[in-house]
Amino acid sequence: MAQKFENDENVVTETQHEKKLKKPKLYKVLLHNDNYTTREFVVAVLKEVFHKSETDAVQIMLHVHYNGIGVAGVYTYEVAETKIKIVEAAAQDNGFPLRLSMEPEEG
Repeated sequence: MAQKFENDENVVTETQHEKKLKKPKLYKVLLHNDNYTTREFVVAVLKEVFHKSETDAVQIMLHVHYNGIGVAGVYTYEVAETKIKIVEAAAQDNGFPLRLSMEPEEG
């Protein structure tokens, strides 16, 4: 940025505006209940992929079991998408039909 000094009439002063960064949109990763995926597998996924404590993982698993759907976590789009791919691959490798989805977090 140029500054204007006394006796320096040919210098142009330019104001630079700060650009404000927007917070990235967040997405909820949703677990869907099914009648085949074991509770133990769901808890393990919640602990290993979503970094939940044992207590939180069990609570989320039970919520999914009784309500049909539950939130595993809230992440940016790319992180949510990656976690879904990791879990679905692990579920398939273990013979489980566990399904996940994501939706924009409102707010």
